[in-house]
Amino acid sequence: MTYIEFLDVYGGRLIDGTIVTIYQFFLATFVAVVAALTFGLMRLARSPVLRAVAVAYIEFFRGTSLLVQLFWIFFVLPLFGITLDKFTAGFLAVGLNMGAYGAELVRGAVLAVPKGQWEAALALNMAPHNRMRRIILPQAFIIMLPPWGNLIIEILKGTALVALIAVADLMFEVRQINITTFLSAEAFGTAIVIYYVIARFFVTPGMRGLERLMNRRIGKV
Repeated sequence: MTYIEFLDVYGGRLIDGTIVTIYQFFLATFVAVVAALTFGLMRLARSPVLRAVAVAYIEFFRGTSLLVQLFWIFFVLPLFGITLDKFTAGFLAVGLNMGAYGAELVRGAVLAVPKGQWEAALALNMAPHNRMRRIILPQAFIIMLPPWGNLIIEILKGTALVALIAVADLMFEVRQINITTFLSAEAFGTAIVIYYVIARFFVTPGMRGLERLMNRRIGKV
């Protein structure tokens, strides 16, 4: 079977799997961003309880395997009365795992905002939430966006693990095709190309465009 024939026969399944992967990617990214902002700011809170909760989340999800977390959420949580369908368990596990890394990026970016900006906001007698929302966070976003670009790509790659709980994403379809045809080079080679195209031509330009937009909004360019 030539590669063109391979694509003709299995192209539809690969497209369907890619669509599921994209859904998983966007939903996992949303979960990661929300978790990162929430727990990253909690790490900076004055309340020791909030800081302790944030540290517990970050250390647990950074210190254990994403694969184990995925299996735990899908297979173990039902024992405690919490049952999630495989699609939800997939993006939730990836998002929570990557959100723990993102939380430290948020914390570091906020602390990296020049001290003079904090002092200027304080001199204007701004309320703490307004100070953070209008002065500190916009500048912190600029600082955190480059490393977040790498993290977003890691989220994309992390979604490949959801195939292990039978989510019909790209990797699941590729593995099924390989099992039935033994055309490993064609199946996994196509998967590599698809993941690369998504990362190189969609995620990376998107993050760079967001950086330029944020720079313009705060008057750096």
